[in-house]
Amino acid sequence: MASIYSCTECGSNLSLNPAHLFPPDFYFEAGNKGTTSFSVVDASKFRFEKEDKIRPFFETLNYWGIQRNRTKIKCNSCGSLVGYVYDDGPPLTDSPGQFHMGPSQVIPRAPRYRFKNKALRITSQS
Repeated sequence: MASIYSCTECGSNLSLNPAHLFPPDFYFEAGNKGTTSFSVVDASKFRFEKEDKIRPFFETLNYWGIQRNRTKIKCNSCGSLVGYVYDDGPPLTDSPGQFHMGPSQVIPRAPRYRFKNKALRITSQS
């Protein structure tokens, strides 16, 4: 059983591989509610747009640090926004962090490709 993930707007296959799916109970600093997160995507299917937001935390509903660097993921076929890239994936090193306080922001972390469930049409193909 393979799942095909396609864009709900234009129906084009986004070539997302369920093998690269993060488990639904995997903890992320930016949350994972109503979204599906992948560790790897096929870059040819998407356009990535940098978005820099520096704003006071009390203005944002999903407060994610004072400076939020995230990259928009847009469908390459129709340009609709399907998700964001966050940098709160698993740490890239086995380091226990500064002063052994656990992984900190200093440790490079793997990117996480977070797709909105509403933006994905998932069809099963047996």
